[in-house]
Amino acid sequence: MKLKTIRNSKGFTIVELLIVIIIIGILAALVLNSFRGVQERARDTERQTDINAQQSQLEVYFTDNGEYPTLANVQDDGWISGNLKGADLNAWRAPNQTTNSENGTATPTKDQYGYVVTNDSGTSCDNTTGNECAHYKLYYMTENNPTVKEKDSLN
Repeated sequence: MKLKTIRNSKGFTIVELLIVIIIIGILAALVLNSFRGVQERARDTERQTDINAQQSQLEVYFTDNGEYPTLANVQDDGWISGNLKGADLNAWRAPNQTTNSENGTATPTKDQYGYVVTNDSGTSCDNTTGNECAHYKLYYMTENNPTVKEKDSLN
């Protein structure tokens, strides 16, 4: 009688439990992988929004002053706050960065923005008489599909 009771008991076998665990693991890996992609796209959108805000602030500055700021100017939070109307300092910081992320390169990393400013001759400028900053390009690197994007001055 005791043998009959053991055979009729209900439960899962080890094989059934292993199959369920493997399926759950596969589903978890798929969800985590797609979630990472969403975060990367969100940071890329933030980068694009930051660059658009920077361009707007730089164009207003140009309209008021007839020249664009130098690289040293846009690297200085105090200068930005005092000279760019309505400037949001966070627009000058790459995602997940706590300090100004501007540098003078056309090949930034995902943690920095590029700002290359030139005079009418296409060489570096310092806003002294005859060497005014007349053009710029803003650069940022996307994270989801690693490429460098650029935005030109309107002038």
